[in-house]
Amino acid sequence: MTTIQPFVSGLFILSLLIFLRPAFKMRLIDTCLSLLIPGLILVHLLIAPYTKVEESFNIQATHDVLVYGTPTSDINHKLSSSYDHFTFPGAVPRTFIGPVLLAGISQPLVTILGFEYAQLIVRAVLGLFNSAALLIFASNLRRAYGSGVARWYLVLQASQFHVIFYASRTLPNMFAFGLTTLAFGMFLPHPNPKSILPRQRLGIALFVFAAVVFRSEIALLLATSALYLLIVPAISLEQLIPPFVISFLVALLVSVPVDSYFWQKPLWPELWGFYYNAILGISSDWGVSPWHYYFTSAIPRLLVNPLTYMILIPISLRHPALAPAGRRLVIPSLLFIAIYSLQPHKEARFIFYVVPPLTAAAALGANFISNRFSKSIVYKLLTLALIVSVLVSFVASSAMLLVSSLNYPGGEALAYLRDNLILQQPEPISSGVIPVHADVLACMTGVTLFGTATTSALPSLHNPPNTGGGGGTGSGAGGSDLIGTHGRGSVKLALDKTEDETTLARDDFWTRFDYILSEDPQKVTNKGRWETVGVVKGLGGVEVQLTPNPTEKGEGGEDEGVVVVGKGALVEQLKQRIEKLTGGRWIGPRAVPRIYILRRIKESSRRAVDA
Repeated sequence: MTTIQPFVSGLFILSLLIFLRPAFKMRLIDTCLSLLIPGLILVHLLIAPYTKVEESFNIQATHDVLVYGTPTSDINHKLSSSYDHFTFPGAVPRTFIGPVLLAGISQPLVTILGFEYAQLIVRAVLGLFNSAALLIFASNLRRAYGSGVARWYLVLQASQFHVIFYASRTLPNMFAFGLTTLAFGMFLPHPNPKSILPRQRLGIALFVFAAVVFRSEIALLLATSALYLLIVPAISLEQLIPPFVISFLVALLVSVPVDSYFWQKPLWPELWGFYYNAILGISSDWGVSPWHYYFTSAIPRLLVNPLTYMILIPISLRHPALAPAGRRLVIPSLLFIAIYSLQPHKEARFIFYVVPPLTAAAALGANFISNRFSKSIVYKLLTLALIVSVLVSFVASSAMLLVSSLNYPGGEALAYLRDNLILQQPEPISSGVIPVHADVLACMTGVTLFGTATTSALPSLHNPPNTGGGGGTGSGAGGSDLIGTHGRGSVKLALDKTEDETTLARDDFWTRFDYILSEDPQKVTNKGRWETVGVVKGLGGVEVQLTPNPTEKGEGGEDEGVVVVGKGALVEQLKQRIEKLTGGRWIGPRAVPRIYILRRIKESSRRAVDA
C-alpha cells in the first residue's frame, strides 16, 4: 500500500511536467492523465478500506445478496431470518438496485480471489464505474471544447479529495453520481448536429432514473438543467417530455418490484425518502446548517483549489469566448445548490453531482490562461501559479486521505481480531465458533459483515442462527443476535451487534462472547473477567505541538501498556520519529483511543494464572 501512493503521485507530477511540452506525444499525456482517476480511486480504497454508518445499508445489503442469494420459495422467512435490513431497516428504506448490481458483477471475482477480499472487490467495482463516468465526461469535454480543456479537467479533478475518496463508497449518492456525471456529459455540445437531440434525451433519461431509484433530490438537478436547456433554447418541451416519461416508467418498473421483493412489502423507496426528508422534514433531526453552507463551506472544500472558484470559474463566465460554455456548465449547478439550500439539513455529499461540471468550467479558464503562456508576463505568472496550486491541492488531498483513514477504528479492530487474534486463542475452541460483540461506535466506524470473512472462497447459502432479541436504533450500525459467520478452516467468527440497553444491562448477555469491541471497556469489565488485548486509536483532531513535550503519555493513562493496533499505531510511530528529530515538536493528526479489544478470561485460564 505504501508503494502505490508514490507511484500515483509520480504519475501525477509527470503529467504536470509534460503538460506544456509539445515534444511529447499527446497520446502519452492523455494516457497518463486518464490513469490518474481510476488509479487514485483505487489508492484511496486501499488506504481507507472500511466504511462508516452512512454506507452501512448498501454494504450490508450487498453482503447479504452475495451470501444468501435470492430465494424463490418461503421468501419472507428466508429473507427476514438472514438479511440484515430486517433487523435494522434504517431511518428510511433504501433501494436494493445498487447492492444487487454490485453483488452480481462482483460475484465471479469474489469466487476467484476469495471472500476475504469481497468488500474491497465490491467497492472497487463501484469506484471503477464512477471512474469510467468521469473519463467519459472528460472525453465529451474533449470533443466539445478541445483536448486542452479535457486535460486540465482531469488534472483538476484528480487533485480534488472528496469525489475521489467517496467514488468507491456505497453511499446512495455515489450510486447516483456516475449516472448524473454521464448525463452532464450528454448535455455538452457535439460536432454532429444529428447526435445532439438523442444525447440530450439520454441525459434526461439518466437524470430521471437516478432520481427515481437512488436519490430523489436529483429531480431538482434535472429541473434546473432542463430549464436551462429550454431557455437557451437547446431543446423543446415536446422533445423533453418523452424521455422523461419513458425513463420514469422504466425506473419504477425496475425499483418497485425489486425493492418490494427484498423488503417484503409494496415499496418505492425514494418516494418514502422524499416524504420523510422534504415533506416531514425529519432529516433536520440530524443537524441544521445555515442557508449559505453549500456556498461558503461545501463548495470550497469539494473543489479544494481556491484558484478554481476565485479565478478560473469567473473567467469562464465572463470572457466572451468562454461564457456560453461556462454558463452551460455553471448556471444549472449553482441554481440547484441555491434551491437545495432551502433544505435545513445539509451535507457536502448531497451536492457531489455538481463537482464535475464546476470543475469543467474551471478547466475552461485554466486552458484559456495556459494557452496564452507566451503572450505576456501576466499569463506566465498565472500559469505557473495554477500549476503550483494544483500540486499543493494534490498534497493537501493526500494529507486529507491519510487523516480520513483514521476515522475507521471499528473496521481496524475487527480486522486485527480476525487476522491476528483468532489463531492465538489461549485454549482450544471446542465449538469452532468465536462469538464477538461490537458496540455502536465500532459498528458506525467500519464493522461490517464482510469484516467477519476469513474464508478463501465464496460461502454457500447457510442457515443463520436465530436472530431474536436485541433492539436497535435503526441506524444500520447495530445488530441483534449472532449473525454473519464465515469460517477459516474449522474456526468461525460470529458477529453480534446488539444495541438494546436493556439487553446490554443483563450480566448473562456477556457470557456468550469471547471478544468484545467496545468504546468504553468499563461498561463491560464489571460484567465479568475481561482483559484488554489491544486498542485502536482514531482521529482526535489535529495536534500542533510547537514546544518540546518529552513526557507526553497516553490518553488519561488508561491505555498505557496496551498494544496499539491499526493506523493509529503508525501515527504514533511517525510522531515519535519526528519528535526525535525536532526536539519534541509535532504538527499532525492526534490519535486517541477509540475502540478497545477485550478478551474474556475463561475459568481454565484464570486457574492457570493463579497457579
